[in-house]
Amino acid sequence: MNYDVIVVGAGLAGLVATAEIADKGKSVLLLDQEPEQSLGGQAWWSFGGLFLIDSPEQRKMGIKDSKELAYQDWMGSAGFDRLEDEDYWAKQWAEAYVEFAANEKREWLKSLGIKFFPVVGWAERGGYLADSHGNSVPRFHIVWGTGPAIVEAFEKRVRQHIEQGRVNYLPRHRVDSLLINDGTVMGVSGSILVPSNVKRGEKSSSNVIDEFTYKTDHVVISSGGIGANFDLIRQNWPERLHNPPKHMISGVPDHVDGRMLDISEQSGARIVNRDRMWHYTEGIKNHSPVWTDHGIRILPGPSSMWLDAEGNRFEAPNFPGFDTLGTLETIMKTGYDYSWFILTQEIIEKEFALSGSEQNPDLTGKSFKKLLERLKKGAPSPVQAFMDKGEDFIVCDNLTDLVDQMNQLTGLDLLNEEHIRRQIEARDRELENKFTKDLQITALRGSRHYRGDRLIRTAKPHKLLDPKSGPLIAVKLNIISRKTLGGLQTNLSGQVLNEQGEPINGLYAAGEASGFGGGGLHGYRALEGSFLGGCLFTGKIVGEHIGNK
Repeated sequence: MNYDVIVVGAGLAGLVATAEIADKGKSVLLLDQEPEQSLGGQAWWSFGGLFLIDSPEQRKMGIKDSKELAYQDWMGSAGFDRLEDEDYWAKQWAEAYVEFAANEKREWLKSLGIKFFPVVGWAERGGYLADSHGNSVPRFHIVWGTGPAIVEAFEKRVRQHIEQGRVNYLPRHRVDSLLINDGTVMGVSGSILVPSNVKRGEKSSSNVIDEFTYKTDHVVISSGGIGANFDLIRQNWPERLHNPPKHMISGVPDHVDGRMLDISEQSGARIVNRDRMWHYTEGIKNHSPVWTDHGIRILPGPSSMWLDAEGNRFEAPNFPGFDTLGTLETIMKTGYDYSWFILTQEIIEKEFALSGSEQNPDLTGKSFKKLLERLKKGAPSPVQAFMDKGEDFIVCDNLTDLVDQMNQLTGLDLLNEEHIRRQIEARDRELENKFTKDLQITALRGSRHYRGDRLIRTAKPHKLLDPKSGPLIAVKLNIISRKTLGGLQTNLSGQVLNEQGEPINGLYAAGEASGFGGGGLHGYRALEGSFLGGCLFTGKIVGEHIGNK
């Protein structure tokens, strides 16, 4: 059977594109190498944060935002410097995305039943000048129900089309090649993999039991990035971030390996901005792993003291939650691929959140009762589980024992207690007055002027060595892989371009495979909430374009 469109990859971008295309009455074949229980891909595991501009939630929190301010922040973060080539379409996609986030995005999602948690988060605060990297205001809107709620909204649409015969969804169908003749897509071929009953996110078998070939006039690549492929990450690692980490943990399931990107490139598609990637510095090893090297990212508030592997405090603006890639560069300059937080019980109770739907059962389960438990004394239960079972957490009543156990954990004996004590005491002295020269203390005090941070994200400033705020806690932070910022270069219709900059007839890309639009709409840095948003936007654009053809 021939189909009007074949979509390769059943993650969020693939689901959006499929739904939009089928809405126009066209027939869609949705292929994915993973079993049906992994429908929705990485989006299901996400915290569900979305970048919105001048939203009702922002206004209710007293935040004054505008499209002009957001555009200033985006361009200052992106730093596009390849405008005649690799960034040509990326910048245009960025402009279109900011327009989308300021206008249509929220109402479109609302029409699909998606709701938002009322407190807006402040991610990637920057810490530089006004026109440099970072969000000038909080823009991180958490979906009520987190990632699964986003997936559910589009899965529901796709399953309705399946029932009506417009969509055929085939899991365990791995595309091995694109069929292209004289610059025009003709279809796809690949392997049917052995059925698998592994749980969502677990590594599935790659054993082949049969082959397939399907013809079509349009193919959409929505297969994700390279986050689980450490070899490819290291191969593309940019010199500006110094040597790649020898040890990493993975923020994405095993199947996010970049395989389809290579297949597309071999078929004539152009990949741009390979050196741009997004990896977090606050990774902790999952005490109950689902996939290989499974890591979880801490979403920190601004108060923890951040030290390098040798116990030296990072300088401004390398503070928790300010500049992900700036801190990554700083860490890699040290010659080590890990760092440390030192904090107190008081800080961890108010400031530590963990990224991911499974680490936020209250928000994911839409439970107001569980949500209220965050206001009680003690760390949130998912955080407490890591304190009890996570190998990267150390809890002690005094600094001497804390430093001793930190050295035991790494086995390197790099940390000197007196050196660390001297830095903590110096920091603590700065709290004697309401004014200070310590820019981290200035920043955390400033954050408490925002009602959302004062309520749930920033502890009251206090001395780390004050026993009343204890016990002391140390967390070993690993580099955790996550997103590919570059990808298949696409024009504003989502058509994939060849090396000559011309569209390959019938070939499209959406989501992370397209660098979230144009081969890298984020440029060098992301403002957060724009990965899921990029999947939504590119899937919608591609779906509408093909659906209207």
